[in-house]
Amino acid sequence: KKMKWSSSLLLFLTACIWGFAFAFQSQGMDRMGPYTFNCARFFIGAVVLVPVIFLFKKPGEKKKITKKDIKLTILGGIICGGCLFTASTLQQFGIRYTSVGKAGFLTTLYIILVPIILGIFLKRKVSFIVWIGAGLSVVGMYLLCVSETMSLNKGDIYAFCCAIVFSFHIIAVDYFAPKTNGIVLSCLQFFTSGIVALIFALILEEPSFSQLINGIIPLLYVGIMSSGVGYTLQIMGQKNADPTIASLIMSLESAVSVLGGFIILGEKLTIKELIGCLFMFVAVIGVQVFDSKKSEEKEITN
Repeated sequence: KKMKWSSSLLLFLTACIWGFAFAFQSQGMDRMGPYTFNCARFFIGAVVLVPVIFLFKKPGEKKKITKKDIKLTILGGIICGGCLFTASTLQQFGIRYTSVGKAGFLTTLYIILVPIILGIFLKRKVSFIVWIGAGLSVVGMYLLCVSETMSLNKGDIYAFCCAIVFSFHIIAVDYFAPKTNGIVLSCLQFFTSGIVALIFALILEEPSFSQLINGIIPLLYVGIMSSGVGYTLQIMGQKNADPTIASLIMSLESAVSVLGGFIILGEKLTIKELIGCLFMFVAVIGVQVFDSKKSEEKEITN
């Protein structure tokens, strides 16, 4: 039970970090192309994690690492990295062509897509309370993020496709995280994403050192915090969390982004946005409490 709540806390911290990232990503897009931006952010995230791998290694740890462990970690890094590159690229294009609010709303639709994908492809049952929580969160995100009419443009389509790929990323992490070293897995996925982004940047864009210097603040936040810290917390948090509940908690990034603007920048929250935040927090906390009670009942029965 304690492990589940600590996992939930890690995932909530992930949502907080990601919630502030949309504004930095938007700033970064003003200074360089999407592939150049993603290449730089992922390499920064990977480099930051290299010393962390050794710092978190327990003194005197003598666990034998087999060839099977190495192959599984590399495979996980490639698969998670491929999903991450694709989703992040679609998100960058989405932010370029639509509002940050709509991009945030459409991206976090993975809270509905994850249980659907689990049900269709993996035949995994999702409890009714999780579906209710997901539905409440979608309503909350809409009230929170979308102020204009919900007409679709190409940016919205990119953002929705991003949500689909992020759903597969969450499911891939759910599979590989419990079987591998989370920090190593995160580092490998960043190197994979960075290398693929570099290839596309060299072919389709004209990256330059001056672009990186001009966008250094957004790059450092998104590279160190959103990528290096955020995605690593996601992997560590998902080790002991159901992927559907994990997606619900991480969807709080939409609420955090608006609340962050209120707390730090002094932006005013409308009644509609406050109700949206309330819907999302009630949904996430309700599912957490129900899941804990369900676990207690199972333990008593056993």
